[in-house]
Amino acid sequence: MSRLITCLWFINNNGEEAVNYYVEAFNSAPGNHVAKLGDITMAPKASEEVSGIAEGSIMTAECELDGTNFMFLNGGQVEQFKLNGSTSFIIECETQDEIDFFWEKLSAAPEAEQCGWCTDKFGVTWQIVPRILDEMMRDPKKADAVTAAFMPMKKIDLETIRVAGKT
Repeated sequence: MSRLITCLWFINNNGEEAVNYYVEAFNSAPGNHVAKLGDITMAPKASEEVSGIAEGSIMTAECELDGTNFMFLNGGQVEQFKLNGSTSFIIECETQDEIDFFWEKLSAAPEAEQCGWCTDKFGVTWQIVPRILDEMMRDPKKADAVTAAFMPMKKIDLETIRVAGKT
């Protein structure tokens, strides 16, 4: 059976650091978040010339974060594969404690933060949002008030969104 795996290319060869950081973060988060470290693949000699990654160093590191499979590839300095905000990963949170935890762990670029979106120290973009947000946005009677409430926010304030959804 095939698996769907999101592969993230790290130009600074810090894929191993990133995978360990995310696994630790998800496993220590409040709520029911679960992470597992997966396979680690070492770079063979044949990859040195093209990638610039030394034989025997870590080429890929895999993990599973809340049921989603990731591979972190130390691919070398290829500018077109530099991480950017055009792809983001959504962490749905049940409580403000979860939102606060992930925001503190993952928010590293204040200039990129808006409406629950943040970029971490590795350049990966995340959306840290309450699970109820989608439900509220699908309700035409709540969407305007909820949108007006969360649009000016950096980190999402769950109670403010709940109050806006009641109007």
